[in-house]
Amino acid sequence: MSATNLFAVRKELPAKSRASVALLSFAIPILLWCAISYLPFLWHPKMEVVEPGDVAYFKPGMLVDRAVYDAEVEKIVANDGVLPVGERANPIYLPAPHEVATAFYTAFTTEPKRRSEKWLHESLWDSIQVIFWGFFLSSIIGVPLGIMAGTYDFFSRLFEPFIEFFRYLPAPAFGALAVAILGIHHAPKIAIIFIGTFFQQVLVVANTTRKLDPALLEAAQTLGAKKKSLLFKVVVPGILPDLYRDMRILLGWAWTYLIVAELIGTSSGITWFITQQARYKNFDNVFAAIIMIGIMGLVIDLILAYIGRRLFPWQQGPAKA
Repeated sequence: MSATNLFAVRKELPAKSRASVALLSFAIPILLWCAISYLPFLWHPKMEVVEPGDVAYFKPGMLVDRAVYDAEVEKIVANDGVLPVGERANPIYLPAPHEVATAFYTAFTTEPKRRSEKWLHESLWDSIQVIFWGFFLSSIIGVPLGIMAGTYDFFSRLFEPFIEFFRYLPAPAFGALAVAILGIHHAPKIAIIFIGTFFQQVLVVANTTRKLDPALLEAAQTLGAKKKSLLFKVVVPGILPDLYRDMRILLGWAWTYLIVAELIGTSSGITWFITQQARYKNFDNVFAAIIMIGIMGLVIDLILAYIGRRLFPWQQGPAKA
């Protein structure tokens, strides 16, 4: 396919090209990660000691800065001693792709080091529950308010000024207050997800509602539709495809608040797992858990996108993205 067709303005790529470009979006960062991990001349700021030689404090497998390693080599050369042997390596907090791939399996099969800690699948389930209830409660209140604010100027003037103010307040700032009021279990975490998504949700839904084609309202009024009929038979059905897309995007916001939400209350969820693994310096497990969050979010979004295509087959362009 020619470059002209690839970069045509506002024109959809052929199906094969779309799939290839989508795969390329993942392949590029993975290839960069592999290059940094496996090509020593790119970026390997440490030296992994293979044989300590005459350096007293060197141990096999020990990581030291290259400057320190070179300084010790110079000392040994000056004293005609046995030189240490080392290989260029990355810091411990930057595991190679194959180590993270292995951690995807071992993280699920390795028993927690303490009885009070949970298995990874249990931590994931705790996080999913927090996301679900926080976003569900936000949606059952925020979506109706947003539709009302986008349809009626009275509700827009009543709700939006305060919501515009409140949305600038960082949700994590309410963490201590949420624990004081709701206790130390899942409730304060759900509250943080709610605060982080609700106010944005009202404004986004209101803006989507305002974008409804006025011609639809005028046609309905010409046919004798009254106020309630305009809302439930014209406005709500008319914005459903765009509203569904907005909810997919807002669900992604809920996932971004998960890490902050799980830092308060009881020690559970994927964030606690990441924190514990970082404490034990198991950074391959840390990367694996972080990538798991991204995979879960992406899979859920793809499922919702598929459902959206089934629900709204007449939608074109962004709705099929």
